[in-house]
Amino acid sequence: MTTPEQRTALPPWTGVPCEIADLCRPYLADVAEEMIEEIQRGVPEYARPLDEEYVRMVRLAVEGALGQFVDLIGDSGASWEPVAAVYREIGWAEAREGRSLDALQTALRLGARVAWRRLAAEAEKLNVSRRTLGRLAEAIFAFLDEIAAAATQGYHKARAQVAGELEHRRRRLLDLLLAEPPAAPQAIVDLARVAQWRLPQTVAAVALAERGPDRYAHPSLPPDVLADVNRREPCLVVPDPDGPGRPRMLENALRDWVAAVGPTVRVEETAKSLRWAREGLALARRGVLPADRPVRCVEHMPTLVMFKDEDLIRIVGERRLAPLQKVRARHRERLARTLLACLQSGFNATEVATRLHVHPQTVRYRLHQLEELFGDELYDPDIRLEFEMVLHVWLFQAQEADAPATVISLEGGRQSALAPTAAATRS
Repeated sequence: MTTPEQRTALPPWTGVPCEIADLCRPYLADVAEEMIEEIQRGVPEYARPLDEEYVRMVRLAVEGALGQFVDLIGDSGASWEPVAAVYREIGWAEAREGRSLDALQTALRLGARVAWRRLAAEAEKLNVSRRTLGRLAEAIFAFLDEIAAAATQGYHKARAQVAGELEHRRRRLLDLLLAEPPAAPQAIVDLARVAQWRLPQTVAAVALAERGPDRYAHPSLPPDVLADVNRREPCLVVPDPDGPGRPRMLENALRDWVAAVGPTVRVEETAKSLRWAREGLALARRGVLPADRPVRCVEHMPTLVMFKDEDLIRIVGERRLAPLQKVRARHRERLARTLLACLQSGFNATEVATRLHVHPQTVRYRLHQLEELFGDELYDPDIRLEFEMVLHVWLFQAQEADAPATVISLEGGRQSALAPTAAATRS
């Protein structure tokens, strides 16, 4: 004798008298045809008269479900697996074709409605009591839930497979775009198609580095951005990077990353964009460029060029700035900063004083010292750019050597987020 708890745990079809199975079997073929017609009429996605394989699958699903249901009524120990496998396959197929489960769920409800309508109509002829009819109704809808769950299981499995395949293809596409020498254009076109990535007119590569060892936030990016943050040098490829809202999107998505955005280029030049992005990232991590938001390399071209070969700049600087070696080290840096500010301000003492937070008379005094050290070279337009470049790099290297944790960006006099306060840098 079963307990109330055991009765609650048993499937509803165990409560239907087993002889009902024999009464139902003669009607299964007619009910199956009626269900198929109702489903194809109510769900346009399943009405494919010219697709013989699809028609076969619909018939297999309907007839298999009906037969399994009746078998379970006749023998509650009958295997559930055959029909479950069919519906897992159906769910899998729906996912692979890119559809949702909405059509399948509608079809299941329509089929259950047909089955219940026929049962209710034939109840009196079959001498089925109201109590048994109620149990049958409960069993039908419980069975519907079971096959829907099997379909959902197959659907999610396929979705995971598709997502994994798509991610793999997109990583391969990213590698192909970044290949040097560039990959064949047709190879990129073919792989972009299977990776479901629309080829854009322009792209920009983004080089990434985590802000700290304890921060592993995966950036939340639009699906058209190719990303691989797990590689040794994490990077992105952003389509149409200058489009509306794209810079803001990157800034919001990369808050937990130090990032540098390479120049906008044609697709076949993606690797060139990444090379400059990596140059910008290296300077941002050193503090040469501001790291509080993604560095746009095109906005820092002078700094990128100057720091491209620091050894050459140092060698030229040793010759060009040799006169500064004649003064004490502490005063040497003040004169160097004053000379750089003068070059940037057209030797306007008032503007230089504002930049350096000193009195204009102090600037004039220092400028007089610089004239004594450098003579006519100080105002030579042919070497002005050379002066500026070597001063930028020389000053940064000097400060980096003295205080590597307290650095500034020397481009245009703007300080990075890691820079000391103005009071601490007054000259």
